Amino acid sequence: MSSLTLRNLKKRFGRVDVIRGIDLDVGDGEFVVFVGPSGCGKSTLLRMVSGLEDITSGELRIGDRVVNEVQPAKRGVAMVFQSYALYPHLNVRDNMGFGLKVRKVPAAERAERVGQAAELLKLDALLDRFPRELSGGQRQRVAIGRAIVGNPDVFLFDEPLSNLDAELRVHMRSEIAALHKRLGNTMIYVTHDQIEAMTLADRIVVLRDGLVEQVGSPRDLYERPDNLFVAQFIGSPKMNILQAASATGLGAVPQGTASVGVRPEHLRIVAPGEGQLAGHMTIGEYTGASSLLHVRLDSGETCLVVHEGDLPDADAAVGLAAPPQHLHYFDADGRALR
Repeated sequence: MSSLTLRNLKKRFGRVDVIRGIDLDVGDGEFVVFVGPSGCGKSTLLRMVSGLEDITSGELRIGDRVVNEVQPAKRGVAMVFQSYALYPHLNVRDNMGFGLKVRKVPAAERAERVGQAAELLKLDALLDRFPRELSGGQRQRVAIGRAIVGNPDVFLFDEPLSNLDAELRVHMRSEIAALHKRLGNTMIYVTHDQIEAMTLADRIVVLRDGLVEQVGSPRDLYERPDNLFVAQFIGSPKMNILQAASATGLGAVPQGTASVGVRPEHLRIVAPGEGQLAGHMTIGEYTGASSLLHVRLDSGETCLVVHEGDLPDADAAVGLAAPPQHLHYFDADGRALR
């Protein structure tokens, strides 16, 4: 196992700066997830760690080694891609052991390492099958097994579940979390799905435009976002943001407040005339255990509310109650006011 250290890491394609100076420390055995919108640089950063992209400037350490110029195969990392990239003419056993065969690992050792990985991933009964005979989840487990047999110090995952259906994604998330618990290796995982990030990560790195917006535990980012971008990126549905002038009913606000945020799950529907905010019901989206209500405030802004119970009538007048401890304040530049 190994730690990772990134110091002022940059990547430029021609005149375009994609990674614009990132400093990050990943602890030995930590599970870190990179999230951010499309084009933020998360996959590029992962490929720089793997060695598949050259580093324009800065320093990358894996353990005690500076690896800027080290070939991918000698960095002690293994990468699992969005595409399973399995050889269709090889069975599961040979797909998992192919990298070891290329490195001329003796056949007996190769068989032992493939067997151990297959047992870990519950692939024992599938070793003689070909990729066309496997489900999507089984193929992804084979791809992960191929990475495991190389005994890497660091696992890198580049959106490995995005090709799976919703139910299988949930199942594979739990399998990856359990795998990390059993192996204890350092893992870096890239996803555009912030729910995946929240459920898997020890720490989340939120990226935007090639820079780090915030690093912290899922709870830190949810409860104490550093800025408006993180506040609305982490959490689903996203946080409601009201202009300060519209939020006067919420009570006193810190000096310099330009906007106030409150998450939909922290708002409560109350009778008209009660609560701190007033508005009218516009749309109700029934989702089973709860509903997502769209409420147009008297100020003209719209709030989302996670609501349990019966849906209010369309256009019904409602009040909204917002607990003060769940309010977030931001200045004119979008920075959080503590």
